[in-house]
Amino acid sequence: MEKTLIVFKPDAVQRGIVGEVLTRFERAGLKIVGTKMLQPDYDHFYQHYEGIGTLKSRKGDEIFESQLASMQEGPVIAMVLEGVEAVETVRKMVGDTEPKKAAPGTIRGDYAHVTYGQAASIGRGVANIIHASADSDEAQKEINHWFSDSELHDYSAVHEKFTQPGKKA
Repeated sequence: MEKTLIVFKPDAVQRGIVGEVLTRFERAGLKIVGTKMLQPDYDHFYQHYEGIGTLKSRKGDEIFESQLASMQEGPVIAMVLEGVEAVETVRKMVGDTEPKKAAPGTIRGDYAHVTYGQAASIGRGVANIIHASADSDEAQKEINHWFSDSELHDYSAVHEKFTQPGKKA
């Protein structure tokens, strides 16, 4: 089983849609193995977005700083999800980073509509509901950044008898 990190961004928390979005992951067979609500400081987000994700290196200071400012506008909910090919499954469900390009039926396609241009015109990061790890390597680094081993839980979910040979729920 693979693990991945998701972070419900301040716009999702403030809009009150976390439960609705989370239900979609659970219905897809992903299980929550870690969760917490927190309001990280600039340094935490710097490590997440540049130390791991290289956003500043790829997109420049302006986009990086507006993203970090947006992420500090309220609390976030960080979760570790586990399942078969969890990273790829979550990325597919989340949709394109720019909401206007996200297909209908994806989380960003259904719950967000801003564009990079619109966000830049008001000096904000893109309000796109959720962060999802880009690949397995990034997922492991992000999970280690956001969670300690003692905050992750191992338990059986009912559906695992269908995805793991010999496992009983």
